[in-house]
Amino acid sequence: MDKERVAEILVEIGILLEIKGENPFKTRAYVNAARMLENLNESLEKVVDENRLGDLKGIGDALQQKITELVQTGKLEYYDKLKASLPPGLLEMLNIPGVGPKKIKALFEKLGISDVEKLEAACKEGKVAVLDGFGEKTQAKILEGIHLRRNYSSRHLYSKALIVSEPILETLRGHPDVIRSSTAGSLRRCKEIVGDIDFLVSSKNPSSVIDFFTCQPGIISVSAKGETKASVILEGGIQADMRVVTDSEFPFALAYFTGSKEHNIVMRQRAIQRGLRLNEYGLFRSEQETRDPALLLQCRTEEEIFAALDLPYIAPELREDQGEFAAAESNGLKRLIEWTELKGSLHNHSNWSDGRQSLEELAAHVHELGLDYWAVTDHSKSSVQARGLTAARVVAQIPEILRVNKSYEDEGSDFRLLTGTEVDILSDGRLDFENELLAQLDVVVASIHQGFTQSEEETTRRLIRAAENPYVHILGHLTGRLLLERESYKVNQRAVIDACAATGTWIELNASPYRFDMDWRLWSYARSKGVKCVINCDAHRQEHVGYLRLGTNIARKGGLSKSDVINTLPLPALRIELKKKRAKF
Repeated sequence: MDKERVAEILVEIGILLEIKGENPFKTRAYVNAARMLENLNESLEKVVDENRLGDLKGIGDALQQKITELVQTGKLEYYDKLKASLPPGLLEMLNIPGVGPKKIKALFEKLGISDVEKLEAACKEGKVAVLDGFGEKTQAKILEGIHLRRNYSSRHLYSKALIVSEPILETLRGHPDVIRSSTAGSLRRCKEIVGDIDFLVSSKNPSSVIDFFTCQPGIISVSAKGETKASVILEGGIQADMRVVTDSEFPFALAYFTGSKEHNIVMRQRAIQRGLRLNEYGLFRSEQETRDPALLLQCRTEEEIFAALDLPYIAPELREDQGEFAAAESNGLKRLIEWTELKGSLHNHSNWSDGRQSLEELAAHVHELGLDYWAVTDHSKSSVQARGLTAARVVAQIPEILRVNKSYEDEGSDFRLLTGTEVDILSDGRLDFENELLAQLDVVVASIHQGFTQSEEETTRRLIRAAENPYVHILGHLTGRLLLERESYKVNQRAVIDACAATGTWIELNASPYRFDMDWRLWSYARSKGVKCVINCDAHRQEHVGYLRLGTNIARKGGLSKSDVINTLPLPALRIELKKKRAKF
């Protein structure tokens, strides 16, 4: 078992103990141990094998035994018994925003609430509001959270669907009976939220492929299984559907099952206008719905299907019937950005605030990956929950970053860390730091982290005022949304985009899979106004560098090319662009 999963279990043990009312020092010990493991810069398995767990701060004998058992066996008897001692519905209640261990303990002890259904009923009857520490507002928020969770129960983050689908797809490609294979549906179109996962395979022996698919690791249950189709439930509760077709049908089925529905309707209409019929089985010379092979137009790839309908190839990410056909007909489809064209990220955190790694560790990791630069933009002082930096600490961080850069300069490397901050936009639009400090930094990202209940007019004015600051390069995560967890605050995004166009401010595409903010649907408008995108990891740990790939997929969905994205520039060119806004004022 890897250190991330061990840390998750330790945190869960701490939560379970808190619900049971155990000594707070004991519960905190598990959480602290989890944080220690997350920051471990070597293999946990190696530390266990070499009997060095006891050397880590906060890891006593009892924790050492439990961690060792988890790593070596993949199980922990103490954890299993602890879970069994409480109703399983209590842990599900933790997924409701605003319901933490202390509230769950009070609800269980005072009202006997042991699952979400009972909690919802108690809220509707007004029983929760009268409890100490709750009240009407809390009760209303709990009901709202239950409603959101229920609506989101069959929806999944793009990143999670990608993680479970890619190993299966890779395994399918290695099967001797598989000719071609791909994902389809919303996952292939890179939607930020997907309902299920679609796999498509061509084969001469479909039953063999179906049998192989339904026996893959990570499958919890098989919902349906036929000669050419199967449905399974994967870990995390995601449904996956497999369809096997002949190889001649494959490109047509791939286009059809990739969708979207709206895109497919336009494609079928184009076929009809040309005296053809397009369906999942082929493109036919017929005015009637048919599968007659004698009438089939041979198309070996999706590209050939588009060509037969007098269109250049439209990338899967764009297939939403949101302007891609007009762009294709006017030769306006640009080559979409590739994630390998990114040179770095301009919004990231270190352990000076709420990040996990030191400056040295961050630099070493991203340099090894071949990036040219990495901005350190730790939180400002108002983000207390994120250990935001005071102005004095920002000033103290600058020479430390320069010291790290000097080590790379001495080695003859062009890689550099950039100084910066993610400065809070306060409720009236002022920034958390004075301009005199911001002027000393390479990169300034301005973001909203509190005051989400303001009116649309107030929030819009707040963001525009930040964009008008000559030292703000980037507006971060524009709407504050957390996918499947928190809705956007109210804001007129087009008005903010207009302000960014007028001031030369860039807008972030936050590549965190929980954000993907600004939304892909607005990038065509931003591009039309000349506003540049910055694909940022908002990294809090070194693994988050991988978000560059995810963010690029969303940028592609927004129709962005290399020239639309600032951080495709090499460092010397980026430095020039960073100075332009300040020079305008």
